[in-house]
Amino acid sequence: MGSVTVEALRGVTFDIQPGDYISIMGPSGCGKSTMLNLLGCLDRPSSGQYFLGNEDVSQMDDDALSAVRGARLGFVFQSYNLIQQLTVVENIEIPLYYQERPEHESREQARKLAARVGLEHRLDHKPFELSGGQQQRVAIARALVNDPLVILADEPTGNLDSKSGKEILALFDELHQQGKTLILVTHDSKVAERSYRAIRLADGQIESDIRR
Repeated sequence: MGSVTVEALRGVTFDIQPGDYISIMGPSGCGKSTMLNLLGCLDRPSSGQYFLGNEDVSQMDDDALSAVRGARLGFVFQSYNLIQQLTVVENIEIPLYYQERPEHESREQARKLAARVGLEHRLDHKPFELSGGQQQRVAIARALVNDPLVILADEPTGNLDSKSGKEILALFDELHQQGKTLILVTHDSKVAERSYRAIRLADGQIESDIRR
């Protein structure tokens, strides 16, 4: 059948400052997911460079990228990506397990973050015992547990009702006010309006990059 090369992103250049709150928007197939995967060190660019802090992560091998993800990045997904067999506090502390932190230290950190997102009374519940909004709060706490440089969120309110979505966005606002760098991929203009910078993609290129 042969193969076809598809350029998901072409000649994209931009910088992200500490404390930025960015929404990435654009139609389906414009390159949003590819950009998020590159920024999250899930993929490497076929050309060009990507500096995270002072390191060119585009040249790192898989093991090095995995270490970067675990230490510097936090992820929040539309589908939550929680482990159903684990409790709230166990799901939150998973990233620390892979960093081989002492168990008592990991558990204490997870408890503090559960309280931070309003789930201090749900520590021993499993994901199926929680609402969608509560599960997303667990995912946010898990993203914060390693004190990341950047939090990346892919349609974080896409599976939530309007009330739960507003609560999650209010939590993101609070994290931004505390100095966290946030990058959200979204189709929802109301979600994008919460950010301080909007990058719109079209056909693999940046169509606009507007700071508010």
